[in-house]
Amino acid sequence: MLGNFSYCNPARLHFGEQAMDALAGELARYGRSVLMTYGGGSIKKNGIYQEVRKILEEQGKQVTELSGIMPNPTTDKLADGIAIARSVKPDLILAVGGGSVIDYSKTLSISVNCTEDPWEKYLVRQEEPDCLIIPVGVVLTMVGTGSEMNGGAVITNPAKKLKLDYDFSDTKPEMIPRFVIMNPRFTMTLPKYQMVAGIYDIFCHICEQYFSGEDDNTSDYISEGLMRSVIHSGLAAVRNPNNYEARSNLMWSATWALNSLISKGKTTDWMVHKLGQAVSAVTNATHGMTLSAVSIPYYQFILSSGLPKFVRFAEHVWDVDPVEKSDHEIAEEGLVRMELWMKQMGLVLHLEELGVRREMLDDLVKATPILTGGYRILTKEDVRNLFMLSM
Repeated sequence: MLGNFSYCNPARLHFGEQAMDALAGELARYGRSVLMTYGGGSIKKNGIYQEVRKILEEQGKQVTELSGIMPNPTTDKLADGIAIARSVKPDLILAVGGGSVIDYSKTLSISVNCTEDPWEKYLVRQEEPDCLIIPVGVVLTMVGTGSEMNGGAVITNPAKKLKLDYDFSDTKPEMIPRFVIMNPRFTMTLPKYQMVAGIYDIFCHICEQYFSGEDDNTSDYISEGLMRSVIHSGLAAVRNPNNYEARSNLMWSATWALNSLISKGKTTDWMVHKLGQAVSAVTNATHGMTLSAVSIPYYQFILSSGLPKFVRFAEHVWDVDPVEKSDHEIAEEGLVRMELWMKQMGLVLHLEELGVRREMLDDLVKATPILTGGYRILTKEDVRNLFMLSM
């Protein structure tokens, strides 16, 4: 491993069917005022809301609810939350939900005491928080983003048609959720479309950190194991969404895919996420599906520039037999097998299925920042062509 790095991750994880038993003990570490954040109300239908509220009340907490947090949480919703949080002065923000709720809650935690515009400070200028950070705890109900064990978030600004992210995991570890309740059964009420989108988000997170660098790096070996697990468990979950073993493996893989462990000692890419986030910003499409629609065209485009890693990917992840094949043929077969898996999973492979039209191209290109960590640095014309190839 060639890189130099520091690593600190203070999140305490409680995993398994009895994970909720740990919530009372975690709540006891914080003061009386709790701001409970959640989404559209599905947790009330599946009983998770009632279970969490009961434990909060037994612990004598004064609870304020902040609901209606949407997929791709917005700056407008953040402003609403800041006003509520400033009035109740929470000792803890308890996020009950998936990545969007957690992203929102973490951004809220660093915005309540911020004297500047959080969008400009954190998302645009990428400045670290210099104010009091409210601790966040999580009851996880959806897997994919890995937001439960990192210090990053993604926020959408509808007025600017931009979806931007930050990640202060390494520099501000106190932003990482302090505790996470992880019961895989909580994820089983999720609609299949959302489950599949989340599974691909996990896989794509790993790819973004894998397809970069040229040295022999332990992080890449970990990534290959995680990818193989997601491929196997993803298909098992599609066949039977109530397969506890598959859902538990996916939940654990999602967490380790984006807690920054597998990025250590190397550069990372993240252009697939930038392309996908641009699509979400313009269309509000489901995040995981925007990633799946642009992935194959992007990886085909950069394959020659990172050929040794794509060969390794084909052989180690997809079990491609290299006998009597050129390196390019091996690498191409790996992407063919990846695309076949994506089809078996039921993932979106064309942007038109997400409502993207050619007249949106200018907005999509404008909303896509260019990163420099991967095997090829794109031009704006490359970005336009990739969106067209993804249609």
